[in-house]
Amino acid sequence: MATLIIDGQELQAEQEQTVLEVARENGIEIPTLCYHPLLEPHGACRLCTVEIVRHGRSRLETACTYPAWDGIEVKTDSPPVREARKVILGLLLSRCPEAPAIQDLARQYGVTEPPFPPEDPEQKCILCGLCVRTCHELVQAKVLNFSQRGIDRQVGPPFLEESSQCIGCGACTIVCPTGAIEIALEDVAVYEAKPLGPTSAVWVPSMQAVPLVPVIDEDACIHFRQLDRSDGEIADACQACQTLCEADAIDFDQQDEVIELDVGAIVVATGFQMWDPHELSQYSYGKSPNIITGMEFERLSNSGGITGGEILTAEGEKPDSVAIIHCVGSRDHNAHEYCSRFCCMYSLKQAHLVRENTGAEVYEFYMDMRTASKTYEEFYERLQEEDVTFVRGHGAEVEVLPDGKLRVRGEDADLGRLFGVDVDMVILASAIEPQRDADNVAALFGLGRGSDGWFSEAHPKLRPVETDVAGVLLAGSCQGPRDIPDTVAHADAAAHEAAKLLNRGEVTISPVVAVVDEALCSSCKTCLSLCPYTAIDFVEEEQVARVNEALCRGCGTCVASCPAGALTARHFTSEQILAQIESLFQTP
Repeated sequence: MATLIIDGQELQAEQEQTVLEVARENGIEIPTLCYHPLLEPHGACRLCTVEIVRHGRSRLETACTYPAWDGIEVKTDSPPVREARKVILGLLLSRCPEAPAIQDLARQYGVTEPPFPPEDPEQKCILCGLCVRTCHELVQAKVLNFSQRGIDRQVGPPFLEESSQCIGCGACTIVCPTGAIEIALEDVAVYEAKPLGPTSAVWVPSMQAVPLVPVIDEDACIHFRQLDRSDGEIADACQACQTLCEADAIDFDQQDEVIELDVGAIVVATGFQMWDPHELSQYSYGKSPNIITGMEFERLSNSGGITGGEILTAEGEKPDSVAIIHCVGSRDHNAHEYCSRFCCMYSLKQAHLVRENTGAEVYEFYMDMRTASKTYEEFYERLQEEDVTFVRGHGAEVEVLPDGKLRVRGEDADLGRLFGVDVDMVILASAIEPQRDADNVAALFGLGRGSDGWFSEAHPKLRPVETDVAGVLLAGSCQGPRDIPDTVAHADAAAHEAAKLLNRGEVTISPVVAVVDEALCSSCKTCLSLCPYTAIDFVEEEQVARVNEALCRGCGTCVASCPAGALTARHFTSEQILAQIESLFQTP
């Protein structure tokens, strides 16, 4: 440990710490534009200049590179320091007059005008090298570097041309102190929500997630993307989150594992996925970044999103007019014939947000306004009072005009005429559909599915959360489109049924099950593949099939298909059925 004095305070410093690190740990602010805790400091911007007094001699040094030696005295706001920073900020302001970060710092030191005429008023790069060091040291892509000398010095890829080695991680944009770097998004798929900005590799699935912990997206994480380099090298890239995590909770060496559990009930709650509007080309989805889905609008309007909750077009401006088109992919014979149920209400909410935050004209194209739940109709009437224009007629087509405007055409059923309007943004209330792997889940648990792909319940009114498989329950939108209140109620019912099942201790099962006559079994295993409930096992040692009576539902599929006639349905043998028939014809 070393003892030093900063602005009159006696402080302790660990070995290899710099003056800047010690000052920040103790709440002493030293300005800098080129420092990042994950990168080797270079003192490029010189703004962290401080006065160092050592052995009775005083000199100016950069705090980010000067070691916290024992016995030194540091002055962070002395007259020589302020004068030096004033000169530095004047030079930076002359280079980048429109950079807000430099303007704010310059005003603190009394610099309001550039001392020299700026050569390029749009210039933002101060040549601090943060992006270069990030690309080399953290990302290890080694795309960015300095080129040329003197006043012509620039930062960019080789020959200032597009580089195939750039992985588009966006790390350089994050560390840039002046916002001089932008990511080109022209070639990025719109459906992946990328036009709204790069997605963080570390994120919390939802604010109500259980457990409430972040996860790492391996597809977006720089470390995992660089592990398998095209040049054959194994890069130990980034790991910034692991370095900064005080709880030491991040382990990049963890592997997926399969855990086997013995359970008494299973609740299937796989939810839904948003339908891809690319499948209906008339909406021009993907042809303009200002044509977005309702889910993408939720991200755009979120206060924790990339725009801080501001509703902006792709050009960074507030829209003057917005069109919201209902039932995109719902109630449509070319997509999904069912109603997605909650699209009307979230479209009304989004119209309210647009009006409240931008004052833009909002046009709602709808077929039928389905506002059936409690207080929903009142909210619909409130939107009418907010001067939202409701057009009762499906928005049939969206055209991208040469000037970037979007033309929406449709039919106004109330007036009996075609209707068209030019807007700055289009929001598509796209349908929801079952998860892509719903067929695998259905096969795994022996669940039935309707013609629309949703999991089938045992009875729509009497047993809405149960399935035909005992102990397997449904919760939420895996069974069909549901809004939040209905999903909560449905999930609560499923949890209640699971608790009832587990609290019984003993479970009564139906006596109507399949039975194998082992003497007739030919070991063909036909019944194994046909059983929808996986209730039949094959005993290799005895070369016979056996039925698990706890799983069998007595459907009779195996009985009808057994080529050897070894399977029968208990209480439904041929003799029993004939006896029942004979009894019907007997006179009393």
